[in-house]
Amino acid sequence: HNIANLDPLGVYDADLDSSIPHELDLPNYGWTDADMEKEFDIGSFMNTGFMSPDRPKLKLGDLIERLQQTYADSIGVEYMHIADQDQLNWIREKLETPQPHHFSQEEKLRILDRLTWGDHFESFLARKFSAVKRFGLEGCESLIPGMKALIDEASNLDVEAIVMGMPHRGRLSVLANVVRKPFESIFGEFQGKFDSSTNDWSGTGDVKYHLGMSYTRPTINGKPMHVALMANPSHLEAVNPVVEGNTCAKQHFTGDTDRSRTMPVLLHGDAAFSGQGVVFETMGLSDLHHYTTGGTVHIVANNQIGFTTDPRSLRSSPYCTDVAKAISAPVFHVNGDDVEAVCFVTKLAVEWRQTFHKDVVVDIVCYRRHGHNEIDQPMFTQPL
Repeated sequence: HNIANLDPLGVYDADLDSSIPHELDLPNYGWTDADMEKEFDIGSFMNTGFMSPDRPKLKLGDLIERLQQTYADSIGVEYMHIADQDQLNWIREKLETPQPHHFSQEEKLRILDRLTWGDHFESFLARKFSAVKRFGLEGCESLIPGMKALIDEASNLDVEAIVMGMPHRGRLSVLANVVRKPFESIFGEFQGKFDSSTNDWSGTGDVKYHLGMSYTRPTINGKPMHVALMANPSHLEAVNPVVEGNTCAKQHFTGDTDRSRTMPVLLHGDAAFSGQGVVFETMGLSDLHHYTTGGTVHIVANNQIGFTTDPRSLRSSPYCTDVAKAISAPVFHVNGDDVEAVCFVTKLAVEWRQTFHKDVVVDIVCYRRHGHNEIDQPMFTQPL
């Protein structure tokens, strides 16, 4: 993951370190180009994937090429901090396949359609309401097809309800394109709609990117999926324990004793994920008997900036997601400009959660095309 191609802008290294670790420098092992054609048996007891004992011998050059495709392309994976051998082998089996994962033509067209809906939604709002704050998703548009792929995969794995919490950025697009809030309701909120018959002022002010909604939406396999997005205050990450409590209550009252039918999903910003204590506090409850919800899927929209703060001045750890290692959660870093890779890891994250009922993190490394909000001047809030 230290050398994976994660930053769409090519400006920073996602781990804030441009050096190549010595362990990944082939000359340190005494190998030369002449060794690339030599065959090696790298099978190891109790391991799977490339190190499976029953794997045939591989040429060193072919092995290095396949390892680079798996771990150093658009996806970087951190999982060696996990102590459980079965969990390690599960990840290896999913990633260390003979050939890279490829989506079918139908799946690619579906991903493109979902990406287009998200992109056009933001473009319309930018043109129609150019002087209004909306905290758009520009720069992380792949989140929308990634979220929809997550929901479809969850439905395939017998999840019936998803409870979500998220910050401002991207919330309107998620409401419109994932939760399916009617466009006319969102546009009415931009126009300061007031319902005189009920004295309802909820469509005015800045509440449009604080509001939640619940809806039962169809999935690709035809099963219904109840999706609820919790309302949240301006305080970032305060919604996290609310989502976990709501999920726990749903599991209790629906008899979901194995916690497999209702799943929590939390979206975060990179600065808040590493900087807000409530993130770690909520994760600390993840495996406690009376508080667990059977694992949470965390998705970080990693803009590589916190309001106006460069990530190198933001945290002391290489990644904003390093706090998740404390609870042995695997972390999938992915280049936000590779929408197929984003969809692949979100589906993999759901499968992990349904298999082991533990937290998992997807870190979408992206950027913020505009300022902190659309009214800000980007030259001030994020100078390159």
